[in-house]
Amino acid sequence: MSSPRKKSKQKEETPSLAPPRILLPGEHPITTGMIDADALLVLRKLHEAGFAGYLVGGGVRDLYLGKTPKDFDISTNAHPGQIRKIFRNSMTIGRRFRLVQVFFRNGKTIEVSTLRSLDEHDLEGPETVLAPNNTFGTVEEDAQRRDLTINSLFYEIEGNTILDYVGGIDDLNHAIVRIVGDPDKRISRDPVRMLRAIRHAARINFTIEEQSWQAICRHHHELALCPPSRLRDELYKDLHSGSLLKWFHLAAESGLFGTILAPYKEILAQGCDSGPSCKEQLIKLFTVIDRVTTKMTEEQIGQKLPNEFLLALVLLPWVNTRFNFIREELKGSAAYQLSKQLRDSLDLEVGTQLNLPRATRQEIVSLIGSLPIFLQHQEKGSWPQWLTRKSYFKNSLLFYHFYLDSVGGVPVPDNLLDGVPRPVQVERPRPVSSGKRPSRPGIAGPTFSSDAPGGIFGFKKMPPAKANSNKS
Repeated sequence: MSSPRKKSKQKEETPSLAPPRILLPGEHPITTGMIDADALLVLRKLHEAGFAGYLVGGGVRDLYLGKTPKDFDISTNAHPGQIRKIFRNSMTIGRRFRLVQVFFRNGKTIEVSTLRSLDEHDLEGPETVLAPNNTFGTVEEDAQRRDLTINSLFYEIEGNTILDYVGGIDDLNHAIVRIVGDPDKRISRDPVRMLRAIRHAARINFTIEEQSWQAICRHHHELALCPPSRLRDELYKDLHSGSLLKWFHLAAESGLFGTILAPYKEILAQGCDSGPSCKEQLIKLFTVIDRVTTKMTEEQIGQKLPNEFLLALVLLPWVNTRFNFIREELKGSAAYQLSKQLRDSLDLEVGTQLNLPRATRQEIVSLIGSLPIFLQHQEKGSWPQWLTRKSYFKNSLLFYHFYLDSVGGVPVPDNLLDGVPRPVQVERPRPVSSGKRPSRPGIAGPTFSSDAPGGIFGFKKMPPAKANSNKS
């Protein structure tokens, strides 16, 4: 594989109020006809209400590159409360920075964020990770706050122009991924920026600018400072990307892979009984995952592979290296002991690090633990009846075929992809009882009741004594 680094001079950080490079119609390939109709509706409604609105981020990047954007995100100078008044079919989300989701038919969502400011929390302040920040700013400031130059472009529909404050157009033209500003500072403020940099380099086949790459290699260990659930969700995005193999090469070379998946930190180059190393096993598995993921997307198979299914495949070489269980015929108590050891190791080395729910851990143990059973019966021509009756049979059969594809090149059967296992149901904490009777299933609450002291529809409740006196 070619080097992910591209030697180029690091650009100086653009002053927050520097004038932008403006690309007029004819100087760029984007037209309003290429933009999703619902996103255009949001932009026009914002303008009608007296606010500025811009198509931002990956939508501008993909349209400029001639690709179909996955999402059309919008930024505006309207605050979240003002956005909600314009779009009643919306809700506010986010804790670190509030944004508004506008809902449309067929499950489509357009995210609208308020332009963010430059402040001490992200660029010039103390060395804190993920400091709370809900301050609003200008287009210039928002551009400086974004992670990558290629995702810091603003398209406005009024004049069909692109605003570029950070050199994103030049980086798009030269296929470069560059962290905005000083990469060491920006990574220290939010280490997840490292994952985003290699993700985009892998997905659009760009190279990472040299100083940004060196900063990633220096700071890869800081990824462990991020909340576990955030790392888990970022990892899931890459597992489903269709460019997992390219991502893996970058993540392994930079040190990020061993940080986000600690069990591989020391054993990535190790083999199992003189067999292929963990890295070689992962490369083969990721090749299969990318091929199947791309196939399911292109053929529009309704459901994607569950997160826990893909994570079990990622962890399989680690488990095999640690327990060498694939070569052993495990039966009875031996199989039970393996499952127990696997669960304990998973809890200790991965579960807490990625904040995996209990149901997810159980599914991973089930998929990996059942693989030796399938391998023991693979040459008999049919599966034993007791195995086909197991609740885990269908999921484990697909998992077994993914493994076979990775070691022997036997493609995963198409008919198994039609019945992709559904994601496991993650447990939710039980609500604390309030002493009230639960409502019937499917009904949010009694039609005419109210918890407010004002009673029903604002009419005050009559005190019991007065009510009794009125009876007479």
